[in-house]
Amino acid sequence: MTYPVHKTDAQWQAVLQEKGAEPGALQVTRFAATERPFTGKYEAHWADGSYHCICCGAKLFDSHTKFDAGCGWPSFSEAVPGAIKEIVDHSHGMSRTETVCAQCGAHLGHVFEDGPQPTGLRYCMNSASLDFDDK
Repeated sequence: MTYPVHKTDAQWQAVLQEKGAEPGALQVTRFAATERPFTGKYEAHWADGSYHCICCGAKLFDSHTKFDAGCGWPSFSEAVPGAIKEIVDHSHGMSRTETVCAQCGAHLGHVFEDGPQPTGLRYCMNSASLDFDDK
């Protein structure tokens, strides 16, 4: 799949270092790794603002859609329209729906159908794939 924003792994690493991203951000965003539960900086973060892709800066979620799912990762009930692409993921012996940034293809996490109403969705994201803007 191609995305509007494309860089080499070395270029992404430089972008992430410049932004002061978490140490595992390259592995999470470019190689679909998963951070350990309850370790990400945004798991228990409740400030008003918006969450953006750590790689390209695209706005992904508004803070009012964040909720405590108790799963150990930041969870959101609704994404910004058009911000996320979904990909069927058959890794680890199961079928899930992977979420990636629609602008740069960064792996964000997965979406599940066990969230609150009215959407019924739980976007379970890796903190390492997110950046927060309090404006």
